[in-house]
Amino acid sequence: MKKEDLLSDDFLKQFKTGDELSSFLKQIQKRGIEKMLEGELDGHLGYGKHEKSTTSNSRNGYSQKKVRTSLGESQIEVSRDREASFNPMLVPKRGSMVDGIENVIISLYAKGMSNSDIEEQIREVYDFEVSTSTISRITDKITNDIIAWQNRPLEPVYLIVWMDGIVFKVRENSKVINKTIYIAVGLRRDGKKEVLGLWLGKNESAAFWMSVLTDIRARGVEDLLITATDNLNGFTDTIKNVFPEATTQICVVHQIRNACRYVVWKDKKSFTKDMKLIYDAPTKEAAKAALDDFAQKWEAKYSYAIKSWRDNWEELTAFFEFPLEIRKIIYTTNLIENLNGKIRKYTKNKLSFPTDQAVMKSVYLATREATKKWSMPIANWGIILNQFLIIYEKRVRL
Repeated sequence: MKKEDLLSDDFLKQFKTGDELSSFLKQIQKRGIEKMLEGELDGHLGYGKHEKSTTSNSRNGYSQKKVRTSLGESQIEVSRDREASFNPMLVPKRGSMVDGIENVIISLYAKGMSNSDIEEQIREVYDFEVSTSTISRITDKITNDIIAWQNRPLEPVYLIVWMDGIVFKVRENSKVINKTIYIAVGLRRDGKKEVLGLWLGKNESAAFWMSVLTDIRARGVEDLLITATDNLNGFTDTIKNVFPEATTQICVVHQIRNACRYVVWKDKKSFTKDMKLIYDAPTKEAAKAALDDFAQKWEAKYSYAIKSWRDNWEELTAFFEFPLEIRKIIYTTNLIENLNGKIRKYTKNKLSFPTDQAVMKSVYLATREATKKWSMPIANWGIILNQFLIIYEKRVRL
């Protein structure tokens, strides 16, 4: 049979069942792995199989080894050398798993499956055993990836940075306590979103955000044009200390939630309808007038809500300085809350984490999974970029 006929229509028609096709593919994969290992040994020795040895080392037959791949378990022949110095990359010594199956395990872990669930899934789908300790060892390899990713250089300028925290339960000193993963997402000058990093600390605070922003600056960020955050006490001052020229916008949705916290159920519909007139106003002046009307109606009953609007007025209304297209993406932290929702979805099966490393590993993998589709610029990018160039021509520095 000619090589070009190997996967011809007539050849493939001979397979009558899925099992027959799987068996054929398994044989092809087995032979492919063996030939790849031979190629690795050629490179290690510095000469081909039928060439004359140029070193003291030489081939020394084969050893048998069981390997596990996405097509199941196979017995393969591994090329050996006389000095036993050959350690193949494809299937390392004392290793029995080809990279593909490790990627499957990491992907299942990223989607929130426990080690025991992954063990059962591998057994059912691939018909071989992988212990929970092996699964844990494979996913622990991600630790080095996290360190490299967390310390990578960043862009010098981000047009918008959204910041938020997400709380997890972590075991510490025989107690389960709340810890916060701090997340920052930046909008780059090419219109694409990028998670700038993940930082683990205790309860969310402006003081910890100071260390986050300092880290971002140390990794090469010189300027943030706009930040979108919740109304955490002292957050705006913290941002100004590190990036003094940044425009800070407090998330209006967070403000609405906080304002409604103590409103009785029978008033809530009318209360939120009146409050909508503030942030839906066409200008900042109109919004101020709407706030005055809102206060006149509700201040006697819910003075806390009115005070909250007035205390944070400048940061709550910063979005009025911008065109409509930019307003839509900065007056809420919906973008980062959507990311948080996906992270929650992938980690919901883990009620608590045994260590800080475990929660970081899980959230990093969930973040990587959730951002796979972040390959395109945001909607209306051409219009938004032109608006940024007009407002911040020198600072955008395209």
